Amino acid sequence: MFKIVFDTNVLVSSIFWENGAPHEVVAKAQEQKVQNHTSLELLRELEDILLHKFKQPEDIVKRQLDLVRAFSFIIEPMTRIFAVKDDPDDNMVLECAVSCNADYIISGDSHLLSLKEYKGIKVLSSREFLEII
Repeated sequence: MFKIVFDTNVLVSSIFWENGAPHEVVAKAQEQKVQNHTSLELLRELEDILLHKFKQPEDIVKRQLDLVRAFSFIIEPMTRIFAVKDDPDDNMVLECAVSCNADYIISGDSHLLSLKEYKGIKVLSSREFLEII
């Protein structure tokens, strides 16, 4: 089973657009066809985006976070990474992936996608990952 890390933008896209590739790939994690890993830092970022950018009510945000926790292994990254200079927040995705020895990072972010691979971990879009599985 593939070990993956979702970038926050994939989860957000999955929540708001149910007909796209991000929703489909998140469904694979919910069905336990892939093993998702996340960190408290990534969950806080998701919470912040849902509350402040998308103005979602707290009870809805709590439900979404509980859902993500239910199909994810929560890890504490063991190392700090400074590979993405143009968007330092993206480094927390790499930190999580390296710490759990992920096979793939699934992202819609151009900074991460441009890496293509980091320390043996492939960085793919949701659509690219669906073609693999």
